[in-house]
Amino acid sequence: MSQMISFVRQPVVVALTLIVVLLYLGQLLSPGFATGGQILRLLIVAALLGIVAAGQNVVILGGREGIDLSVGGVVSLSAIIAGNVMNGADSGILPAIAACLAAGAFFGLLNGLGVTLLRIPPLVMTLGMLGVLQGLLVVIRMGIPSGQAAPALSRFVTQPLVFGLPGIIWLWIAVGLLMAFMLHRTVFGHRIYAIGSNEHAAYMAGVPVRPMRIALFAISGMFAALAGLCLLGYSGSSFANVGEQYTLTSIIAVVFGGTSLAGGKGGYTGTMAGAVLLVILQGILTTVNIDESGRQMVFGATLLLLMTFYGRGRAMRA
Repeated sequence: MSQMISFVRQPVVVALTLIVVLLYLGQLLSPGFATGGQILRLLIVAALLGIVAAGQNVVILGGREGIDLSVGGVVSLSAIIAGNVMNGADSGILPAIAACLAAGAFFGLLNGLGVTLLRIPPLVMTLGMLGVLQGLLVVIRMGIPSGQAAPALSRFVTQPLVFGLPGIIWLWIAVGLLMAFMLHRTVFGHRIYAIGSNEHAAYMAGVPVRPMRIALFAISGMFAALAGLCLLGYSGSSFANVGEQYTLTSIIAVVFGGTSLAGGKGGYTGTMAGAVLLVILQGILTTVNIDESGRQMVFGATLLLLMTFYGRGRAMRA
């Protein structure tokens, strides 16, 4: 009986249960909400969020109050870079991918260096970086949309590729498999949990804590950049604040999935479920005509509620 209770209380099980409940609620509020086509569209949006949340996940798992508030800015910057590099031509996709990943890794690297070498708290460092990126985007584009997605990229994101699923869904599945392998089958993944659980003990055991933490922020930047590229394919064009919506929601998706904000506990499977749950919730809020500001209030309150239950946990480390 105790095993059953423990299983039911698993964050992943809770998230999956809530997904079913919310789909049923959405169907009641708006008939057609839970049809196959609509669920597929929700999964595309969830994939965009889930890819951003993959990077957020590794930073949070690394502990020491790790968090990356700059992901929204990196998503926006990458979408603009990709749109201008490819400029509507399929031949520009590969250069755009390289440019986006390099830019994401660069700004993630700066975050990591600031957190480790300058000892700036992650919250302050990444918030400052977000401000830098937002200012940079305004200076570059003056709020004017620029760039255009290549047709092949748009088809990859929005059109069926294999077994009726768009390419971005398969990409998200590949990200999930990669994350599972990295976190549970590699030395690098084990070290992430080690520094997240007890940084001092990990250091004494020979784990290169500082390079590890820098790498985590660089990975976060690269995942945010990849999401920005896919977001361009989804929307067709880019504008300066297109990625802002992912800053808070990527954190909520991670916490929804059961990863502790204290670090060292959790995984990406739950985060994927959390991303789907959050997108369905967003769809329901849109269905009942709650505007963007109202949705942000709901998301913020949700994060606070989740932290109360299991986001920080009783084992919050000093």
